[in-house]
Amino acid sequence: MDAVEKAKSGHPGTPMALAPAAFVLFDKFLRHNPENPSWFNRDRFVLSAGHASMLLYATLYVNGYDISIDDIKKFRSLHSRCPGHPELGVTAGVETTTGPLGQGVSNSVGMAMAGKWLSAYFNRPGYNIVDHHIYSICSDGDMMEGISSEAASIAGHLGLGNLIWIYDSNSITIEGNTSLAYSENTEMRFGSYNWHVEKVADANNLEEMEKALARARSETERPSIVILKSQIAYGSPNKQNTCEAHGAPLGKEEIKLAKEFYGWDAPGDFHVPDEILAYRQETIDKGNQIEALWTKTFRKYSNEYPELAHEFEILKKRELPEGWDDDMPFFPYSGDPVATRSANSSLINYIGKKVPWFMGGAADVGSSTKTYLKCTTSFSAEDRKGRNFHFGVREHSMAAIASGMCLSGLRAYCSTYFVFSDYMKPSIRLAALMKLPTIYIFTHDSIGVGEDGPTHQPIEHLTSLRVTPNINVIRPCDANELAVLWKYVMGLSDRPTAFILTRQNVPIIDRDRYGAADGALAGGYVIADSDGTPDIILISTGSEVHICLEVYEKLREMKANPRVVSLPCWSLFEAQPQEYKDRVLPPSVRVRISVEAGSTFGWERFTGSGTTAKVYGIDCFGESAPYRDVMNNFGFNTEIILNECIKLLGK
Repeated sequence: MDAVEKAKSGHPGTPMALAPAAFVLFDKFLRHNPENPSWFNRDRFVLSAGHASMLLYATLYVNGYDISIDDIKKFRSLHSRCPGHPELGVTAGVETTTGPLGQGVSNSVGMAMAGKWLSAYFNRPGYNIVDHHIYSICSDGDMMEGISSEAASIAGHLGLGNLIWIYDSNSITIEGNTSLAYSENTEMRFGSYNWHVEKVADANNLEEMEKALARARSETERPSIVILKSQIAYGSPNKQNTCEAHGAPLGKEEIKLAKEFYGWDAPGDFHVPDEILAYRQETIDKGNQIEALWTKTFRKYSNEYPELAHEFEILKKRELPEGWDDDMPFFPYSGDPVATRSANSSLINYIGKKVPWFMGGAADVGSSTKTYLKCTTSFSAEDRKGRNFHFGVREHSMAAIASGMCLSGLRAYCSTYFVFSDYMKPSIRLAALMKLPTIYIFTHDSIGVGEDGPTHQPIEHLTSLRVTPNINVIRPCDANELAVLWKYVMGLSDRPTAFILTRQNVPIIDRDRYGAADGALAGGYVIADSDGTPDIILISTGSEVHICLEVYEKLREMKANPRVVSLPCWSLFEAQPQEYKDRVLPPSVRVRISVEAGSTFGWERFTGSGTTAKVYGIDCFGESAPYRDVMNNFGFNTEIILNECIKLLGK
């Protein structure tokens, strides 16, 4: 109450209601070490109801984490360690960034899936190196969001017995009572999902809460949900059970009355009694003891299973096995075109053999995106060692689940058609905010999709992802650019990557004739050049680079001096020194044309503007027809692009 009041904003009601439940969870069940929040076998706690962040900050403080009363006094202030919603990497003990409802519970499913895989891969008789549980507190709002239904459905299907949700059913939203928009039977809903369901009628009944969590923890074949009935802003005489307590300070007078209700007669605000300070130290000592016992077991495990222990240490550090890329596939020039989705299949299958914790799947389109790992089986309730994940037609939760897997140390990818990245955008955005190395494999990258038509042909999607901070968006022109960039991406630990790949076949470029694919590591490079200073620069990505190379040859025949720049990753190119960027795109060369089968928005940064610059793209929806007909219809062929270049050159 004090923190929200001082900040003059925030959500006091849910933290007040759930303080007893959070205390029982941390005190009786959560295995953790406040002095080492990253201890690998800790139980994970996810506050999916991220608006109740003061519940988390207060609980972490009480339990001895590196958070101070001064930090709490700066709740929601600039550069505070207690931001308005929990953020990974800002506050010790925060497992994932939450706030957009439904994201946290979906992350928790990914963590639980990862926990099951890690247990199956590393554990040996007598050595439970990985056996942690995942807990999440969620709200009525989480339950309403469709992503939570997607995540709960697959969690029940997979029998994730290491997952426990605590559903705070306080029946209050910002607009009023949940009856305005929500009336389903949550117990029946989760029962149909194959979840174990517990109910606690009063959030203040610590004994019943403990019994419910104990029963949930003993359920090993199904995930569990504890449906907890609470009273928002419990103890506030005028705002208890009202929407006014959801997202605004209570006010000084109301806080005074609430403290009187609690019997809290401490002097001043932010008072911490001595017994709380003693409890903090007890919790720290307990956490150190729990980790020390695990460490002792791990030492014995290391002696008996040194290779597995070595892999475990590498995984924890987000590193890769030595020599993993020594034989990375190279695709020789042969004249036979290959879709980049097909080349990608070869690459991920190579990586899958070399990196045991590289895994992922698709939203029911794996046979089309070609993202199945042939060296392993499918992850299921019966097979926890499988590394092919079948997410079903659940794109949104798929992306959030992949983030949860990455948060647990795995190198996870997920895949679907590029147009359906729209369904994934909130989860992708949070992965970028958290700097997770999640990998998105998007195929069917343009109007080249063809017959499926405009509903399946992405137009604005490249722009949408490119303007998202802290994500590499890669659209390679051929198999070898893709191979080079996969090698780079696997070494990343601080940002997600989206690969944008073709359905249609594209030529493999003759690298003896044109620029080496290694140039793609800079994000952009000269792939074809003329003698002397170029008089026109063609800039392109993906399948359209091949059109530009054909135009280049014809311009050379006309005695022009063209240059072709392949620009597979804008963010990588923008990160290069200015001197390099000026070498690739000399400021003195004003005649430029960009060619990409997508939105023209943003390309001016590379082409410039004016009568000597042309951004050639698509700012409307596509058409349904064979892909060559669609590409020709929108002017993506050698003849039309050549004519555009001739106009720019004034010839």
